[in-house]
Amino acid sequence: MDYHLCAFCVTHRSIIMEIQQYALSALAAMLIGISKSGIKGIGVIIVTLMAIVYGAKASTGIVLPLLIVGDICAVIYYKKHTLWKILFKLLPWVVGGVILGAIVGKNLSEEVFKQGMAIIILVSVIMMYAWERRKSTYIPDNWYFAGSMGVAAGFTTMIGNLAGAFSNIYFLAMRLPKNQFIGTAAWLFFIINLFKVPFHIFSWETINRGSLLTDLKLFPFTIVGFFLGVRLVGLIKDQSYRYMIMILTALGALLIFFR
Repeated sequence: MDYHLCAFCVTHRSIIMEIQQYALSALAAMLIGISKSGIKGIGVIIVTLMAIVYGAKASTGIVLPLLIVGDICAVIYYKKHTLWKILFKLLPWVVGGVILGAIVGKNLSEEVFKQGMAIIILVSVIMMYAWERRKSTYIPDNWYFAGSMGVAAGFTTMIGNLAGAFSNIYFLAMRLPKNQFIGTAAWLFFIINLFKVPFHIFSWETINRGSLLTDLKLFPFTIVGFFLGVRLVGLIKDQSYRYMIMILTALGALLIFFR
């Protein structure tokens, strides 16, 4: 009797754990859709939830196809708001950062990486807040600002799908209106996420049959999240949107640091 009771308890706990894991991953998938609709700065929460469920490295291969589904929704919905000049100025640097991240990703100390990245993000957000406070009309048009933000975005998106903070800083510095911010970022990440796929399949082997089967269960949550996010974005004014991005980006940096 005790043996059967013990077996039942183990099975019961296993079922509860599976439900909890699915709930967390479904929440993360919905947040991906919300973030792609324009509610930027919650990428760290998504990465953290997926890492809890699937492990840090394996989760990157599960998250990437979900990101691409969100990207497709975003480029269709915001296709009229893309600023191609700004996109093409940043894109080559991001591509270079992705390649760098793919090369060093297997050997990089995650602890050193995440703490350094968190510090850089926080410093950058403080700079952006200072610019906002003094109402400066200065727009950094030099190549090294675009280069540093682009390489950092590419490197972090390859390592942990965490490019949002650096791209947010760049687009905020360009003083893009809300819809142009979202539309330009949508095309940037659609291109970059497609570029990352071969690295995940052939080098890191984090995208495989098992990961894709998991994604099939999560795709609907991403799509629902996108349309929920669109409704939320429509309620936010341009200036409030800028402050919201800075606050969420800073909170994301703190989550990286203490995760």
